[in-house]
Amino acid sequence: MNPTPENGETQKVNGAVHDTPQDVQYTPHLSLVGHTRAISSLKFSPDGAMLASSGADKLVKLWDTCTGDILHTLAGHTQGISDVAWAPDGKFLASASDDKTVRIWSLDTGSEINTLHGHTNFVFCVNYNPNSNLLVSGGFDETLRVWDVANGKSLKVLPAHSDPVTSVSFNHDGTLIVSCAMDGFVRIWDVDSGQCLKTLTDDDNPICSHVEFSPNSRFVLIGTQDSTLRLWNYLTSRCVKTYTGHVNRTYCLFSCFTQTGRKCVVSGSEDQKVYLWDLQTREIVQVLEGHTDVVLAVATHPTRPIIASAALERDLSIRLWSAEPS
Repeated sequence: MNPTPENGETQKVNGAVHDTPQDVQYTPHLSLVGHTRAISSLKFSPDGAMLASSGADKLVKLWDTCTGDILHTLAGHTQGISDVAWAPDGKFLASASDDKTVRIWSLDTGSEINTLHGHTNFVFCVNYNPNSNLLVSGGFDETLRVWDVANGKSLKVLPAHSDPVTSVSFNHDGTLIVSCAMDGFVRIWDVDSGQCLKTLTDDDNPICSHVEFSPNSRFVLIGTQDSTLRLWNYLTSRCVKTYTGHVNRTYCLFSCFTQTGRKCVVSGSEDQKVYLWDLQTREIVQVLEGHTDVVLAVATHPTRPIIASAALERDLSIRLWSAEPS
């Protein structure tokens, strides 16, 4: 990913941006209904065959992305679930809950195989490393915890932030963790040593909703509750792109990158829409409408032009949007 515009992405004619043939438009494809409380997180499986969803109804649901059918419902948490994450090997799933635990589920059996205890307050976010042998979680106890997946032991407890941790993620080779929190700080951590290598913050210090590395791990995408997404080069501590137009002032909304076709940034929004921006030009290229409540969660398919989105209590639907030829 290069912070300068790429040839062939867009061309400007008299100041207007015109889409090139590689542009695609997303249209409604499937609506998935099954959760009974607000939906908190969506993640496609590594092969894209399944979509995992979690919600305030204490359940994780696994959906067939081709048919929209429910394949499994994973029950065990005693409070609402805020996040869910796939192991990159596709064999396991982790969920983070207000019951202060992270649970690991086997996809072979559809059953829980381990419960990770250690957080002293709500667990808000969770992610696997690329080798599927470590988990990182963050929560309202203001710590990051790095876990050994094989034995369920906490390897590191990092006093990471001065407010609840809202998002955690590994980089593409598993050597770094990025975290963000309601304190407005984004921090980069060395996995081996547990040392904080860098702290990023904006002048106004808005609450951070979400953070993740770009696919090549040279940048981090940061969503903040001043209705702005920022792409930072964390090596130079410079913000190189900003994306605006959506609404984010109250909730921790997910944002992500498209993984096929035109390079876009995708985010939910508190105006009940999904926004797509061209990664390089920062222009809004499409707004997806259809939800009837705050769109909290978004996810992009690993190999196909499909976006998943999910909304809060007044909606309860998961929508799949496709740019594939019908």
